Amino acid sequence: MTSANEEIAEQQASITSLLLHHVHAPLAGGQFLRGVLPVPPSAEAVRIVTGPANTHNPGGLTAYEMPLRRGGGLLTAYDITGILRALLAETYSSPSRRIGAVMGMKLVHVELRTVTPTAATSDDDALRILRTLTFPNTEKRPTTRLRGFLFTARDRLRLYLDISNSPDVIAADVRMSGAVTALVTALPTLIREDERKKDSSDPHCSSQIDLTRW
Repeated sequence: MTSANEEIAEQQASITSLLLHHVHAPLAGGQFLRGVLPVPPSAEAVRIVTGPANTHNPGGLTAYEMPLRRGGGLLTAYDITGILRALLAETYSSPSRRIGAVMGMKLVHVELRTVTPTAATSDDDALRILRTLTFPNTEKRPTTRLRGFLFTARDRLRLYLDISNSPDVIAADVRMSGAVTALVTALPTLIREDERKKDSSDPHCSSQIDLTRW
């Protein structure tokens, strides 16, 4: 993976980690985080999936694709939160907005120049401080990195993972009510087993493995 692609991959992983609490805490207007989709790094973008709590049906979800570069820097999870809140509060209107579809979901291509992000709240600022103290930055890259996720059905979760020294993203489908602790421990080994991998129609991964029966 080139240094530019690794920079984007690392930012996708950071955004996934920092937005996870919105699975439970609404972003705005009763809309929750239902997924983060790692667009291939060459596109330098990320797709944030939102919908009502506990929604798994793609028809009830919307994916917002945002470029990760703005000016000379990269968007952070905090920038994306402000943009999403503006979008979900219906303050976003652009005649050039492009609407498409991906994996059965509505796909909105966001033009950053047309969006005025909402300001961070005092709780946002407090969370940022607390998170930084609780999870300090480290230069050591994990051998198995979470690049994104998507709720695909009741009791089903798709994890987008990559491993050291490989540019590929592997989608692992897991059962949330299964032996979670054992599965998480075994994941770094399981996703390296080539015999488990199969081709996928999911445009956000190179291959897919089914661990729902594991």
